[in-house]
Amino acid sequence: MHRALADAAGLSLGDGTVQPQGPSAAPPGWDGEQRGEPGIHGVPRARKWDVVVSAQAAGLRGDAVHFAALPDRSLILDEDEPEGALGSLADAVEAQLAVPYRAEGVRRDGDQWAVGARRISVVQVPSLEGDEAELVVTADRRALTVDGRPHAAGAPALEAAGAELGTSYVVRASRLDADLWEVEATPL
Repeated sequence: MHRALADAAGLSLGDGTVQPQGPSAAPPGWDGEQRGEPGIHGVPRARKWDVVVSAQAAGLRGDAVHFAALPDRSLILDEDEPEGALGSLADAVEAQLAVPYRAEGVRRDGDQWAVGARRISVVQVPSLEGDEAELVVTADRRALTVDGRPHAAGAPALEAAGAELGTSYVVRASRLDADLWEVEATPL
């Protein structure tokens, strides 16, 4: 009966063996990239948020908000919303997660919001023009690109963020506000 069902579904190889198909047929790759589907044995769902909370927020116009909280607790909002309207969402997150963090809120019903937030690292990088930067350091090479173009000057704050990981690393940075940058450092 199992072979007949596999044949009917187009999964049979003709010799009675069944060929798995779809994302669940691909094992995890050597590069560490996830293969398969979450919920299938051996493939964990990637964790996106450090904390998820719900909160009441009156006065927000849209159905979604994206914001970052800086170390001084000031908020940088990606959308155009009234000043101070995010206070209750930020307070709910900060009851469980210290600043700095990046958050995303979604309207659930009326003034009820769900907010997911994750920790971020923020560094001050003076005199670096642009919005996106990437620093790659190996034993024999150092390369800094800003907005996709090679940059000759140094960025000691980015180097310090990566140096904590060893002698070979990648630091990716996105400008938050003025000379404050969100950074993510990964060892090589």
